[in-house]
Amino acid sequence: MSTSFAEAIVGFETHLDAGRGYSANTVKAYLIDVQDLAAYFEKQMLSNLEDLELEHIRDWLWQVTQKGATKATVARKSAAVRSFTAWALKSGLTNSDPGLRLRSPKASRTLPKVVSRESLAMVFDVLQEKATEDNPQGVRDLLAVELLYASGARVSELVGLDLESIDYSRNIMRVMGKGSKQRMIPFGQPARDALDTWIRISRPMLANEKSGRALILNSRGQRIGVRQIYSLVANILEATPTGSAGPHSLRHSAATHLLDGGADLRAVQELLGHASLGTTQIYTHVSIERLRDGYKNAHPRA
Repeated sequence: MSTSFAEAIVGFETHLDAGRGYSANTVKAYLIDVQDLAAYFEKQMLSNLEDLELEHIRDWLWQVTQKGATKATVARKSAAVRSFTAWALKSGLTNSDPGLRLRSPKASRTLPKVVSRESLAMVFDVLQEKATEDNPQGVRDLLAVELLYASGARVSELVGLDLESIDYSRNIMRVMGKGSKQRMIPFGQPARDALDTWIRISRPMLANEKSGRALILNSRGQRIGVRQIYSLVANILEATPTGSAGPHSLRHSAATHLLDGGADLRAVQELLGHASLGTTQIYTHVSIERLRDGYKNAHPRA
Protein backbone atom coordinates (compact mmCIF):
# COMPACT_ATOMS: atom_id res chain seq x y z
CA MET A 1 0.00 0.00 0.00
CA SER A 2 1.47 3.32 -1.08
CA THR A 3 1.81 6.25 1.29
CA SER A 4 1.68 9.87 0.22
CA PHE A 5 4.36 12.29 1.33
CA ALA A 6 1.75 14.38 3.16
CA GLU A 7 0.47 11.37 5.14
CA ALA A 8 4.02 10.41 6.07
CA ILE A 9 4.76 13.88 7.43
CA VAL A 10 1.84 13.56 9.86
CA GLY A 11 3.31 10.32 11.18
CA PHE A 12 6.80 11.84 11.31
CA GLU A 13 5.53 14.70 13.46
CA THR A 14 4.02 12.22 15.91
CA HIS A 15 7.35 10.38 15.96
CA LEU A 16 9.30 13.57 16.76
CA ASP A 17 6.86 14.58 19.47
CA ALA A 18 6.95 11.17 21.15
CA GLY A 19 9.88 11.86 23.46
CA ARG A 20 12.66 11.56 20.92
CA GLY A 21 14.81 14.03 22.87
CA TYR A 22 14.54 16.80 20.28
CA SER A 23 13.97 20.38 21.44
CA ALA A 24 10.75 22.12 20.38
CA ASN A 25 12.76 24.34 18.00
CA THR A 26 14.40 21.32 16.36
CA VAL A 27 11.04 19.58 15.88
CA LYS A 28 9.62 22.71 14.28
CA ALA A 29 12.64 23.16 11.99
CA TYR A 30 12.68 19.49 10.92
CA LEU A 31 9.00 19.58 10.01
CA ILE A 32 9.43 22.77 7.97
CA ASP A 33 12.40 21.23 6.15
CA VAL A 34 10.58 18.00 5.30
CA GLN A 35 7.50 19.95 4.20
CA ASP A 36 9.76 22.02 1.95
CA LEU A 37 11.12 18.84 0.37
CA ALA A 38 7.54 17.55 -0.06
CA ALA A 39 6.58 20.76 -1.91
CA TYR A 40 9.54 20.30 -4.27
CA PHE A 41 8.61 16.63 -4.72
CA GLU A 42 5.06 17.57 -5.73
CA LYS A 43 6.40 19.98 -8.34
CA GLN A 44 8.01 16.96 -9.97
CA MET A 45 4.46 15.55 -10.31
CA LEU A 46 5.20 12.93 -7.65
CA SER A 47 3.37 12.19 -4.42
CA ASN A 48 4.08 8.56 -3.46
CA LEU A 49 6.80 8.47 -0.82
CA GLU A 50 8.18 5.24 -2.28
CA ASP A 51 9.20 7.21 -5.39
CA LEU A 52 11.55 9.50 -3.43
CA GLU A 53 15.15 8.95 -4.52
CA LEU A 54 18.52 10.31 -3.48
CA GLU A 55 18.72 12.45 -6.62
CA HIS A 56 15.47 14.20 -5.71
CA ILE A 57 16.93 15.14 -2.33
CA ARG A 58 20.20 16.32 -3.88
CA ASP A 59 18.39 18.43 -6.47
CA TRP A 60 16.25 19.99 -3.74
CA LEU A 61 19.30 20.83 -1.64
CA TRP A 62 21.00 22.33 -4.69
CA GLN A 63 18.02 24.64 -5.18
CA VAL A 64 18.22 25.56 -1.49
CA THR A 65 21.87 26.57 -1.87
CA GLN A 66 21.07 28.58 -5.02
CA LYS A 67 18.69 30.66 -2.91
CA GLY A 68 21.57 31.67 -0.66
CA ALA A 69 21.19 29.22 2.23
CA THR A 70 24.21 28.96 4.52
CA LYS A 71 26.15 25.74 5.05
CA ALA A 72 24.60 25.49 8.51
CA THR A 73 21.09 25.66 7.03
CA VAL A 74 21.87 23.05 4.38
CA ALA A 75 23.43 20.81 7.02
CA ARG A 76 20.31 21.08 9.17
CA LYS A 77 17.98 20.36 6.24
CA SER A 78 20.09 17.32 5.35
CA ALA A 79 19.86 16.07 8.93
CA ALA A 80 16.09 16.56 8.91
CA VAL A 81 15.67 14.57 5.72
CA ARG A 82 17.98 11.77 6.87
CA SER A 83 15.93 11.50 10.05
CA PHE A 84 12.71 11.42 8.02
CA THR A 85 13.78 8.79 5.49
CA ALA A 86 15.29 6.56 8.21
CA TRP A 87 12.01 6.76 10.13
CA ALA A 88 9.99 6.00 6.98
CA LEU A 89 12.00 2.83 6.33
CA LYS A 90 11.77 1.68 9.95
CA SER A 91 8.02 2.34 9.92
CA GLY A 92 7.55 0.20 6.83
CA LEU A 93 6.43 3.11 4.64
CA THR A 94 9.30 2.56 2.20
CA ASN A 95 11.50 -0.33 1.13
CA SER A 96 14.74 1.70 1.12
CA ASP A 97 16.32 4.74 2.77
CA PRO A 98 17.32 7.26 0.07
CA GLY A 99 18.76 9.62 2.69
CA LEU A 100 21.23 7.05 3.98
CA ARG A 101 23.93 8.03 1.44
CA LEU A 102 23.22 11.75 1.67
CA ARG A 103 26.24 13.81 2.58
CA SER A 104 25.83 17.33 3.88
CA PRO A 105 28.39 20.13 4.08
CA LYS A 106 29.98 20.71 7.44
CA ALA A 107 28.81 23.97 8.91
CA SER A 108 31.65 26.49 9.04
CA ARG A 109 32.66 27.27 12.59
CA THR A 110 33.47 30.91 13.11
CA LEU A 111 34.94 32.23 16.32
CA PRO A 112 32.11 33.41 18.55
CA LYS A 113 31.79 37.07 19.47
CA VAL A 114 33.14 37.65 22.96
CA VAL A 115 32.36 40.68 25.11
CA SER A 116 35.42 41.89 27.03
CA ARG A 117 35.47 42.09 30.80
CA GLU A 118 35.79 45.87 30.53
CA SER A 119 32.72 46.15 28.31
CA LEU A 120 30.72 43.91 30.62
CA ALA A 121 31.70 46.02 33.62
CA MET A 122 30.30 49.03 31.78
CA VAL A 123 27.13 47.13 30.89
CA PHE A 124 26.52 46.12 34.50
CA ASP A 125 27.15 49.68 35.70
CA VAL A 126 24.43 50.94 33.34
CA LEU A 127 22.00 48.19 34.33
CA GLN A 128 22.72 48.73 38.02
CA GLU A 129 21.85 52.42 37.79
CA LYS A 130 18.41 51.55 36.40
CA ALA A 131 17.77 48.71 38.85
CA THR A 132 16.11 50.78 41.55
CA GLU A 133 13.38 49.48 43.83
CA ASP A 134 10.77 51.64 42.10
CA ASN A 135 11.75 50.30 38.66
CA PRO A 136 10.88 46.56 38.53
CA GLN A 137 11.73 46.32 34.83
CA GLY A 138 15.20 47.67 35.57
CA VAL A 139 15.76 45.06 38.28
CA ARG A 140 14.47 42.34 35.94
CA ASP A 141 16.84 43.43 33.14
CA LEU A 142 19.80 43.39 35.50
CA LEU A 143 18.80 39.95 36.75
CA ALA A 144 18.44 38.54 33.23
CA VAL A 145 21.89 39.72 32.10
CA GLU A 146 23.52 38.71 35.41
CA LEU A 147 22.13 35.17 35.14
CA LEU A 148 23.01 34.79 31.45
CA TYR A 149 26.62 35.79 32.02
CA ALA A 150 27.02 34.10 35.41
CA SER A 151 25.68 30.75 34.22
CA GLY A 152 26.41 30.63 30.49
CA ALA A 153 22.80 29.50 30.06
CA ARG A 154 20.99 29.60 26.73
CA VAL A 155 18.29 32.26 26.45
CA SER A 156 15.63 29.55 26.10
CA GLU A 157 16.84 28.04 29.37
CA LEU A 158 16.70 31.41 31.10
CA VAL A 159 13.11 32.21 30.11
CA GLY A 160 12.06 28.69 31.11
CA LEU A 161 13.13 29.15 34.73
CA ASP A 162 10.45 28.81 37.41
CA LEU A 163 10.55 29.98 41.02
CA GLU A 164 11.40 26.41 42.04
CA SER A 165 14.35 26.32 39.63
CA ILE A 166 16.54 28.22 42.09
CA ASP A 167 18.33 26.59 45.02
CA TYR A 168 18.93 29.64 47.21
CA SER A 169 20.92 27.72 49.82
CA ARG A 170 23.64 26.83 47.30
CA ASN A 171 23.28 29.57 44.64
CA ILE A 172 22.43 27.01 41.97
CA MET A 173 19.83 27.11 39.20
CA ARG A 174 18.27 24.08 37.55
CA VAL A 175 17.74 24.47 33.81
CA MET A 176 16.12 22.31 31.15
CA GLY A 177 18.52 22.14 28.23
CA LYS A 178 18.48 20.64 24.76
CA GLY A 179 16.91 17.23 24.48
CA SER A 180 15.05 17.82 27.76
CA LYS A 181 18.28 17.27 29.68
CA GLN A 182 18.39 18.87 33.09
CA ARG A 183 21.55 20.35 34.60
CA MET A 184 22.54 22.34 37.66
CA ILE A 185 24.47 25.61 37.18
CA PRO A 186 26.09 27.71 39.91
CA PHE A 187 25.92 31.50 39.91
CA GLY A 188 27.80 34.16 41.84
CA GLN A 189 26.97 36.82 44.40
CA PRO A 190 26.11 39.67 41.96
CA ALA A 191 23.44 37.46 40.33
CA ARG A 192 22.24 36.40 43.80
CA ASP A 193 21.90 40.05 44.88
CA ALA A 194 19.83 40.87 41.78
CA LEU A 195 17.75 37.74 42.35
CA ASP A 196 17.03 38.68 45.98
CA THR A 197 15.83 42.17 45.01
CA TRP A 198 13.70 40.72 42.21
CA ILE A 199 12.02 38.11 44.39
CA ARG A 200 11.45 40.33 47.43
CA ILE A 201 10.42 43.60 45.77
CA SER A 202 10.22 43.74 41.97
CA ARG A 203 8.50 40.51 40.92
CA PRO A 204 5.50 41.09 43.23
CA MET A 205 5.03 44.50 41.55
CA LEU A 206 4.54 42.83 38.15
CA ALA A 207 2.95 39.51 39.11
CA ASN A 208 -0.72 38.76 38.47
CA GLU A 209 -2.99 35.78 37.84
CA LYS A 210 -1.17 35.06 34.55
CA SER A 211 2.26 34.80 36.13
CA GLY A 212 2.08 31.22 37.33
CA ARG A 213 5.41 30.02 38.70
CA ALA A 214 7.55 31.78 36.05
CA LEU A 215 10.66 33.34 37.57
CA ILE A 216 11.15 36.24 35.15
CA LEU A 217 8.12 38.24 34.04
CA ASN A 218 7.40 40.83 31.36
CA SER A 219 5.58 44.09 32.02
CA ARG A 220 2.20 42.30 31.67
CA GLY A 221 3.07 39.84 34.41
CA GLN A 222 3.52 36.90 32.03
CA ARG A 223 6.60 34.73 31.51
CA ILE A 224 9.15 36.81 29.62
CA GLY A 225 9.85 35.76 26.03
CA VAL A 226 13.02 35.01 24.11
CA ARG A 227 12.57 38.01 21.80
CA GLN A 228 12.44 40.46 24.69
CA ILE A 229 15.71 39.10 26.10
CA TYR A 230 17.30 39.33 22.64
CA SER A 231 16.21 42.95 22.35
CA LEU A 232 17.50 43.78 25.83
CA VAL A 233 20.96 42.30 25.26
CA ALA A 234 21.33 43.69 21.73
CA ASN A 235 20.46 47.20 22.90
CA ILE A 236 22.74 47.15 25.92
CA LEU A 237 25.71 45.79 23.95
CA GLU A 238 25.25 48.22 21.07
CA ALA A 239 26.98 50.95 23.08
CA THR A 240 30.06 48.76 23.71
CA PRO A 241 33.03 48.02 21.40
CA THR A 242 31.49 44.59 20.80
CA GLY A 243 28.50 46.15 19.07
CA SER A 244 25.00 44.78 18.90
CA ALA A 245 24.95 41.05 19.68
CA GLY A 246 22.43 38.58 21.03
CA PRO A 247 22.27 36.73 24.36
CA HIS A 248 24.45 33.93 22.99
CA SER A 249 27.41 36.34 23.11
CA LEU A 250 27.09 36.32 26.90
CA ARG A 251 27.24 32.52 26.84
CA HIS A 252 30.37 32.70 24.66
CA SER A 253 31.86 35.31 26.96
CA ALA A 254 31.21 33.29 30.10
CA ALA A 255 32.90 30.22 28.60
CA THR A 256 35.89 32.16 27.28
CA HIS A 257 36.43 34.09 30.50
CA LEU A 258 36.26 30.86 32.51
CA LEU A 259 38.93 29.26 30.33
CA ASP A 260 41.04 32.41 30.45
CA GLY A 261 40.84 32.16 34.22
CA GLY A 262 42.09 28.57 34.22
CA ALA A 263 38.83 26.60 34.41
CA ASP A 264 38.93 22.97 33.32
CA LEU A 265 37.55 22.36 29.82
CA ARG A 266 35.32 19.51 30.97
CA ALA A 267 33.91 21.65 33.76
CA VAL A 268 33.00 24.30 31.18
CA GLN A 269 31.44 21.58 29.01
CA GLU A 270 29.27 20.52 31.95
CA LEU A 271 28.32 24.13 32.70
CA LEU A 272 27.23 24.83 29.13
CA GLY A 273 25.46 21.50 28.69
CA HIS A 274 27.42 20.47 25.59
CA ALA A 275 26.97 16.83 24.64
CA SER A 276 30.39 16.77 22.98
CA LEU A 277 33.68 18.13 24.31
CA GLY A 278 34.49 19.11 20.73
CA THR A 279 31.75 21.74 20.83
CA THR A 280 33.28 23.29 23.92
CA GLN A 281 36.78 23.28 22.42
CA ILE A 282 35.92 26.15 20.10
CA TYR A 283 36.31 28.40 23.14
CA THR A 284 39.92 27.30 23.54
CA HIS A 285 40.50 28.69 20.03
CA VAL A 286 39.02 31.99 21.16
CA SER A 287 41.38 32.06 24.13
CA ILE A 288 44.35 31.22 21.90
CA GLU A 289 43.42 34.08 19.56
CA ARG A 290 43.28 36.46 22.51
CA LEU A 291 46.67 35.16 23.73
CA ARG A 292 48.16 35.65 20.26
CA ASP A 293 46.84 39.21 20.02
CA GLY A 294 48.20 40.01 23.46
CA TYR A 295 51.57 38.53 22.54
CA LYS A 296 51.83 40.57 19.35
CA ASN A 297 50.93 43.76 21.18
CA ALA A 298 53.16 43.23 24.21
CA HIS A 299 56.18 41.11 23.34
CA PRO A 300 59.20 43.12 22.11
CA ARG A 301 60.18 40.45 19.61
CA ALA A 302 56.72 39.49 18.44
